[in-house]
Amino acid sequence: MKLTFLGTGTSTGVPVPTCGCRVCCSSDPRDQRLRPSILVEWDGAAVLIDTSTDLREQALRFKIERIDAVLYTHSHADHILGLDDLRLYNWRQGGAVPAYGNAATLGALSRTFWYVFSDESAEHTRPLIDRREVTGPFELANRTVRPIPIRHGTLEILAYRIGAFAYVTDANRIPESSYSLLSGLDVLVLNALRERPHPTHFCLSESLAEAKRIGARQTYFSHISHEIGHSGISSTLPEGVALAWDGLVLELDEANW
Repeated sequence: MKLTFLGTGTSTGVPVPTCGCRVCCSSDPRDQRLRPSILVEWDGAAVLIDTSTDLREQALRFKIERIDAVLYTHSHADHILGLDDLRLYNWRQGGAVPAYGNAATLGALSRTFWYVFSDESAEHTRPLIDRREVTGPFELANRTVRPIPIRHGTLEILAYRIGAFAYVTDANRIPESSYSLLSGLDVLVLNALRERPHPTHFCLSESLAEAKRIGARQTYFSHISHEIGHSGISSTLPEGVALAWDGLVLELDEANW
C-alpha cells in the first residue's frame, strides 16, 4: 500500500494570505501546505480521502492519473470543494466516481453541489458522482474499509481504517468505543492543528497524548496550521511521531496484515 500526502495544511493552507509570520515566510518547502487530503493506492486502485479545495493543483503536482473512489470524512469546505475536478477523471475513466460518506456528509454534498445531483438536464459538463452512504465496514477494491466515528466539535465525522493504516483528521475527541477500532496500527495519520488549544481540533499536546494512547508503530501529524514550523517542532517530537509534509510518500508492507 502506498500513501501520498497531497496536503497537510488547514482550511487556509500555508502560507496564509495576508500573513507575514515566520512560518508563512519560511523557505522550508515542508512549511508550504495545501489543504488536507491523502491518496491511498493498492493493487492498481487509487482512493482519495477528501477532495480538498486544492485538488487540481494536487493532481498536477503529484501526477494523479486515476481516482477510483473518494472517502469523505466530513463536509467542511477544505475537505469537499475540489469535488468538481472529479469530472476530469470521469472523462478519462469513462464512468462515475463512487463517493463514500455518512448521511450528513452526503446530504451536505447534495446541497453544496446541487447542480451535480440535479435531475434537470444540464448544458454544461458536470461530475458524475455515485453517492454511497457509509453505515459500517464496506469492501472497496478487495480491501475492507472501516469507518471510525470521531468528533469534530459537535459534529460526528468519520476517520477511516484500511488494514493497519488509519486516517484521522479534524478531531477534537475520539469516543471511547472508537479506540478499539484504532488498535494494532502500523501507521496513524492524526490532526495536530497548533500548540495553543482549539475548540474543535486537537492541539499538539492533545495529539501527542492521543498518539501515545493509540500506540501505532508510527504516527504522522497532519492538518497543521501556520503556527507550527516543521523543523522547530520536529526536533521536539518523541520516537515514533513525526510531522507529515506535502509530497511525503510511504510504502506500507502488508505482509503481516
